[in-house]
Amino acid sequence: MTTARIAFIGGGNMATSLIAGLIADGQAPDSLQIADPSQDRRNSLESRFGVRAFAQNADAIAGAETVVICVKPQLAAAVCRDIATPLKSGRPLVISVMAGVPEQAMQRWFGTTLPIVRAMPNTPAMVQSGAIGLHASPEVDAEGRNRAETILRAVGLIRWVADETQIDAVTAISGSGPAYFFLFMEAMEAAGIDLGLDAETARLLTIQTALGAARMAMESDAPPSRLREQVTSPGGTTERALAVFNGADLHDLVARAATAARDRAAELSHTLSEQS
Repeated sequence: MTTARIAFIGGGNMATSLIAGLIADGQAPDSLQIADPSQDRRNSLESRFGVRAFAQNADAIAGAETVVICVKPQLAAAVCRDIATPLKSGRPLVISVMAGVPEQAMQRWFGTTLPIVRAMPNTPAMVQSGAIGLHASPEVDAEGRNRAETILRAVGLIRWVADETQIDAVTAISGSGPAYFFLFMEAMEAAGIDLGLDAETARLLTIQTALGAARMAMESDAPPSRLREQVTSPGGTTERALAVFNGADLHDLVARAATAARDRAAELSHTLSEQS
């Protein structure tokens, strides 16, 4: 792991997860600099990780080769303008984990053209099990892409997309995806209770089944359809249950839900890009 300086603007959950993952991967704590307006949060980050925390964004950016912006999208315009001057002088790689904020809007707020990587992580990144989509602006070279991969891999699996608009599809699948699985798990737990299991048994069986299925899918070369077939004996219980899902056209339902999420992501991106 490189010891090049990395600055984080915003010290919330995602920044904390990235910091924890980077240090676990061997990044030197004193090479990480964080800016956050909360004194309590700065104190917590310094005592927990041994990093350096600042109240002012410009102080955190000083000397950093990479700047990771981890603030709420509503704050994007104000924060980008606030850090524009130190970014212009240092010209670091900028990694944005601000959902829905287009590269073009950031370049406009910065007042200059910088290498930008947009990252769309999901909440499992907080337990180093994230699925993260990345897109690089034309200014990002091979070294910059490698640097972004190194940082984001600290919290999970990464995949690059060729077109920035595909980040909206990433949002629909992995960004919002954990909520889909939690909803299904919620329904599974409730069904188990209705069938006579106690609540804790229903909860643990559901969670472990989800974990086991995901691990099988990750470790197998077979597609999910093949894994499903291997579990489904003709005339058995699984076949009967799947017939109910198929009768409700589960594939179409999931497709419509993902499309709705993708379209909403695009709407939000358009709104944020028009911030003055």
